[in-house]
Amino acid sequence: MRFPPHFLEEIKSRIPISEVIARRVTWDRRKTQAGKGDFWACCPFHGEKTPSFHCEDSKGRYHCFGCGVSGDHFRFMTELDGMSFPEAVERLAAEAGVPMPERDAAAERRDEQRASVMDALALARGFFRQTLQEADGAKARAYLRDRGITSAVQAEFGLGYAPDSRSRLKEFLAGRGVGKAEIEGAGLVVHGDGIPVSYDRFRDRVMFPIEDVRERAIAFGGRALAAGVPAKYLNSPETDVFHKGQTLYNLARARRAARTLGTLIVVEGYVDVIALHQAGFGHAVAPLGTALTDRQLDLLWRTAGEPILCFDGDAAGLKAAQRAADVALPLLKPGRSLRFALLPAGQDPDDLVRDGGAEAFTQVLERARPLADMLWSRETAGGVYDTPERRAELEGRLKGLVRQITDESVRRHYQQDMQERLDGFFGPAPASRRDYERGQGNWRSGGSRGDGRAGSNRGAAARRSAVSDRLIRSGLASAQGRAAPPTMREIGIVIGFISHPSLLNEAFDYFADLELPDGELARLRSLVLDVAMTAPLISRDAVMDAFEAAGVTDVFTGFERRVRMNRDWAFLPEAAVEDAREALRQALHLQHRHRSLHRELRNAEAAFATEQTEQAYAQIVEIKREMDNLAGTEALIDGFGLLSGRPARSV
Repeated sequence: MRFPPHFLEEIKSRIPISEVIARRVTWDRRKTQAGKGDFWACCPFHGEKTPSFHCEDSKGRYHCFGCGVSGDHFRFMTELDGMSFPEAVERLAAEAGVPMPERDAAAERRDEQRASVMDALALARGFFRQTLQEADGAKARAYLRDRGITSAVQAEFGLGYAPDSRSRLKEFLAGRGVGKAEIEGAGLVVHGDGIPVSYDRFRDRVMFPIEDVRERAIAFGGRALAAGVPAKYLNSPETDVFHKGQTLYNLARARRAARTLGTLIVVEGYVDVIALHQAGFGHAVAPLGTALTDRQLDLLWRTAGEPILCFDGDAAGLKAAQRAADVALPLLKPGRSLRFALLPAGQDPDDLVRDGGAEAFTQVLERARPLADMLWSRETAGGVYDTPERRAELEGRLKGLVRQITDESVRRHYQQDMQERLDGFFGPAPASRRDYERGQGNWRSGGSRGDGRAGSNRGAAARRSAVSDRLIRSGLASAQGRAAPPTMREIGIVIGFISHPSLLNEAFDYFADLELPDGELARLRSLVLDVAMTAPLISRDAVMDAFEAAGVTDVFTGFERRVRMNRDWAFLPEAAVEDAREALRQALHLQHRHRSLHRELRNAEAAFATEQTEQAYAQIVEIKREMDNLAGTEALIDGFGLLSGRPARSV
């Protein structure tokens, strides 16, 4: 049910937020000023010994300076007590003596449909659990037994089995009165144009229910038992109740355990989470087959200030750790960071606890490294820095990374930390050079002389006006946020994978994670991903059929025509697959760097808008220089200028 804002405000004005929160916490009398409506307590969302959880009655808000959680009356009850929003509103309205508003029939119908989808998922969960215990589930039980998962833990996590049938689940749900729309809305069947009869999405798979924070099934993950299946692990599609980038497997249980254990552990798969839970590490969660998103990091930080990301010790695991570090950098705040624990090569958490027990995994966690260590190791690994130019290149890379941090305080401390590491790596700079760098706004000093001389403030003030004028003249302060059409590189990447769909088997994650502007090109990519998830062997004909069914063939033809006119032959069907592979590899690399630089530029412009210093302006200029260098690099790579004999085009 939707509630008008004035109704919600009336409830909050009648009940102080401190009264709502006091039902779950004990206020610290030493810090609290009750007469002023200013209250402090140990945070109920994460374990701590010193009160950092604060609320103010005058604002009707709470905030924890430790884990970053914040909200109002209703959010407190939904996040901590597990209520739905309407339930929290109805309870507080009754306490406040505020009559409930008239119901919105259309909104109620939408809520009913959502509830029906949840009912279908609950019934499917029961079906899978029952089937696991029947004769059809024998090989699934054998698989779980071989993985060392006990019957008690299977029951606790609600594990099940999807039989090798195209319609048993669908028929079961229909027999329980679940309608076609609800079955499809729950993502339990594959349906759509070109599919005359829908069929069960999960077949011959061990089933892992994916739950929300109230431990209700909102989706499923399935592990194939047959050999040669294209997708060993298959998740439910996005639905009204399930968004994989905003969900973490086992979060509800792990949050409860984290209140005692003080942190969360992030691993890569369902079985890893369950094996760790069984070994006594009940605070483990996992993303759902993709790299960690900013929303998932926010979910982690709501519970733990420094969750530990635990990845396999192979090249893929290290790459996943590095990608998580890149996602986290712009989001860092005081009390919000990450630690990284890398497992021995060739072992995952399940292997480790089975072979070495809980003690072996505990030792891995104790060796977890902070985010700053991970960044330093990545940038220095394998490098030889025996010339000033190479050392300057390393320093430039580190500066670029640190610029991505939007919080000024955290960014300043990272600047200092990286400079100290560089000094230890190369030896300290001469004092005279350091003095000069401080005066010129060197990244170590944050643009402050720090010498206490009376003239320093006047100098900064004098520079501020000049810098501001230069920025305006440069055009860097133009309006941001306007939606931009896709670039030729973005078009080329999408058309290249459509022209050579066999390459999706090698680079599916890169294609799925490609950042595209909202619009027709992004829609084409989504359709290709849908075909890749449902077809055992994806072909160009299958993709074309999907485009025709969706009515976007003309859209595709238009984009392909632009690629031909631009003479990007490597992205077209006539190109050899080896040439297409190399062109796509280069294009994806350039696209990732291009996006990173644009994010850095936005952050630098935002920092300049807050404080117009010489350092902030210098950061903007340096980023623009790197962007120009990237455009020049593009012209030198085969497939982007030299392959077709045409001049370089701008990014």
